[in-house]
Amino acid sequence: MAFNHLPAGVHDALSALSVTPVTHSVPMASNRLPPDPGARTSPGMILDRLARGATRAARITHTEHLPPRIGTHADWPARIRPEVIGAIRSAGIDRPWAHQARTSEHALRGESVVVATGTASGKSLAYLAPVLSTLLDGSEAPNGRGATALYLAPTKALAADQRRAVRELAAPLGTAVRPAVYDGDTPVEEREWVRQYANYVLTNPDMLHRGILPAHARWSSFLRALRYVVIDECHAYRGVFGSHVAQVIRRLRRVCARYGAEPVFLLASATAAEPAQAASRLTGLPVAEITEDASPRGEVVFALWEPPLTELHGEQGAPVRRTATAETADLLTDLAVQGVRTVAFVRSRRGAELIALIAQERLAEVDRSLPGRIAAYRGGYLPEERRALERALHGGQLLGLAATTALELGVDVSGLDAVVIAGYPGTRASLWQQAGRAGRAGQGALAVLVARDDPLDTYLVHHPEALFDQPVESTVLDPDNPYVLAPHLCAAASELPLTEADFPLFGPETAGLLPQLEAANLLRRRTAAWYWTRRERAADLTDIRGQGGSPVQVVEVGTGRLLGTVDAAAAHTTVHDGAVHLHQGRSYLVRHLNLADDVALVEAANPPYSTTARDTTAISILETDTEVPWGDARLCFGSVEVTNQVVSFLRRKLITGEVLGETKLDLPPRTLRTRAVWWTVTEDQLDAARVNPEQLGGALHAAEHASIGMLPLFATCDRWDIGGVSVPLHPDTLLPTVFVYDGHPGGAGFSERAFHTAADWLAATRSAIAACECDAGCPSCIQSPKCGNGNDPLHKRGAIRLLGELLRGAPDDPTGTPQDG
Repeated sequence: MAFNHLPAGVHDALSALSVTPVTHSVPMASNRLPPDPGARTSPGMILDRLARGATRAARITHTEHLPPRIGTHADWPARIRPEVIGAIRSAGIDRPWAHQARTSEHALRGESVVVATGTASGKSLAYLAPVLSTLLDGSEAPNGRGATALYLAPTKALAADQRRAVRELAAPLGTAVRPAVYDGDTPVEEREWVRQYANYVLTNPDMLHRGILPAHARWSSFLRALRYVVIDECHAYRGVFGSHVAQVIRRLRRVCARYGAEPVFLLASATAAEPAQAASRLTGLPVAEITEDASPRGEVVFALWEPPLTELHGEQGAPVRRTATAETADLLTDLAVQGVRTVAFVRSRRGAELIALIAQERLAEVDRSLPGRIAAYRGGYLPEERRALERALHGGQLLGLAATTALELGVDVSGLDAVVIAGYPGTRASLWQQAGRAGRAGQGALAVLVARDDPLDTYLVHHPEALFDQPVESTVLDPDNPYVLAPHLCAAASELPLTEADFPLFGPETAGLLPQLEAANLLRRRTAAWYWTRRERAADLTDIRGQGGSPVQVVEVGTGRLLGTVDAAAAHTTVHDGAVHLHQGRSYLVRHLNLADDVALVEAANPPYSTTARDTTAISILETDTEVPWGDARLCFGSVEVTNQVVSFLRRKLITGEVLGETKLDLPPRTLRTRAVWWTVTEDQLDAARVNPEQLGGALHAAEHASIGMLPLFATCDRWDIGGVSVPLHPDTLLPTVFVYDGHPGGAGFSERAFHTAADWLAATRSAIAACECDAGCPSCIQSPKCGNGNDPLHKRGAIRLLGELLRGAPDDPTGTPQDG
């Protein structure tokens, strides 16, 4: 029997909410006062109010104080136009910070550069000053269109926010700067104007991939004049998504060269490790880095918050902590009552909806005017809904927002006082990105990380040094992944015939892939070039966000109203027949999931339960790239094939999480070819670890769960990016085996990182299990919220002994090369 632990593409995060928000064993806070929106209090005072009462104060496991910082000014480079400097001064900025001036100098010299300084440090102005100055120069050219610039953001919200900022800053320059958003929400009638007249086009990699590059002939005048490409929040381009974007950028460079342009790339990120190396990997070009932050910063108070244990018991009788969802909803309510402007970041779409709904209900008990000042914000909303929420937050009409990471990246919401983070977001980079949303106007800021009941969150709130004494993670991306590269070679051939001169641009795997694409009748070679000859669009061969197909539309039965969309990869687990679906605080039941038409038909309902999908997984080894002895054990890395099938769903009571029943489902299996790390142990090692045959399955299963929960500390991933399988006797290894695999076709680099850090990773896993105070295992150590086997069997003590025996044989270097000292 195989015990599986599945990635977001296979098993949705909604299962984490099976035990819901409110339990009467935890009293509501008693410190709520009438709101005073005009008051500006220190972050320490805000936290003191939240922590009033013995039970609340005990939940804070650590408080980190980041002192304020004084800024350092410089002068703008001489080549920045005086009109641009005047426009900047009109916006209230007399002189730049030193890092802004240095970034501008690189840009004006024609050198690609990445500015990696803190949130709210003025990175936008660092690249806008040289871009606006160059656009102004171009507007005075006697012939032609003049210079143009392209801005890439990972989200539509960020691009829309940047357009607003550019319009305000460039207003004194008149029509010399013509910014316009070009994305999937841009009306058809506006698109031609953007192509012909805009000289600062703001878009996203998806639209560049599907809309601009395939139609490059219609964009020829814009591309011919392209001087700068701005890549904002560049740390977001990691894993499979980042690998796709790296190839999209190479295609852009190739098309620009066709029109005689060689744009300079300006990249920005508040949270990037080794930024020059990551930016060079993304663009394929040498990139300079600016990392010294010269901007001032207000005081930041960062609290780690662990919800208390409840009287409830979960699967296998394990003790259950109050959910991060419930705790965050209470904190958001209390902050709103204090008049503290807050964003609560939540992992799942459903979690964002629940937190907003609970906070609205609590606030209605205090002041009937307050519920309307709290809302949810997530992906899947219609464009007009997103824009309205962004305007309300920016304008101060909203006091609080429960948001997914759709609002994490860079949207200027100056004036926020606090951020509450419901569960560790997966990486230190995302943690600091989310925390940095508060205090953007220069005032002090409060950030609170509310731990979920899982191994990593529990470990972090009791080991603050793992958060505050460590740098952010290195960005992991692999543009040479053949699953990524192949469709982009087809797209490039459809844009311009491929030749051997293009091989260095697209990477060393190109030459080997082209014959395979020919054999698959995707490309045809004629003389010295490869052509796309099929009728369909080559750009449609891949979804660059790795979502595995067209999104499923959620349509209300009876009215035909489109409520929103769900990613194809999550459809089997979130909108299967009988699933409960939440949208803007309303509950719907899924009546039918039509996979052929990518439509889920729903109707309004208010069931007293939530739903959780259950599934089965099998894994086979395709190829072992590397095998390293760990004593008698073996640590391996290679290619695997994972077959998953959703087979049923559970209905759980909203309050207690009690299982009401299980319903079978008939959904097709899905197959994933990806990369994995795995380890095996021998019978002698099992004897040494005192793990008998009855305990073996549970010990392996527990070690698998905990190791997946801990991997985000060592790789730039989220636990939903990875999956796992544990097998007491695997047919390919003929030994007890634990697999951890990337949840994306072709791999994403996460399991490879796990392989290279295996000794530290598995040692931290054993430590996290051993440190947990429970007897037989709980969500804080070995239980997983997305386990397809209902967290059964699990054996905590067996996992500790088994991991200890495994680690005894680990070499100094997990790659097998002994190290001195």
